[in-house]
Amino acid sequence: MTERPDETLTIRQMCELFDVTPRTLRFYETKELLFPIREGQRRLYTRRDRARLKLILRGKRFGFSLEELRELLDLYNADGKNLLQMTRVYALAQERLADMERRRAELDDAITDLRSQLDWGAGRIAELQANKSVSDTDDLTTGPKPD
Repeated sequence: MTERPDETLTIRQMCELFDVTPRTLRFYETKELLFPIREGQRRLYTRRDRARLKLILRGKRFGFSLEELRELLDLYNADGKNLLQMTRVYALAQERLADMERRRAELDDAITDLRSQLDWGAGRIAELQANKSVSDTDDLTTGPKPD
């Protein structure tokens, strides 16, 4: 979709552009993260709303909370040069990356442990199946065993 910078978009157009639901947009509006122009029941989203939604969706993808996103968006409005926002975003992003790397290491350990357990289980199953085959062969040659 090509758009003029001053063009407003309807809720349907925003949903198509960002692959979100109307409910998502209304939710962000109730959380005061987006501020569409209201014309009766109609919502019109400005270039500013589109930029904010892009940042919100990117932040959610990186695991930022709604409160962290609100803080960052508010900083964006407060500092015309955005130095404060960039510094805060950078610090939060470093924290988020460290947390993601820690969780990845934990997952790597869990995956290694689970693979080891599966290897043990596969060996045990093969062993039990081999014993069952021998036992089944014995039953065929010697007849049923008394209780």
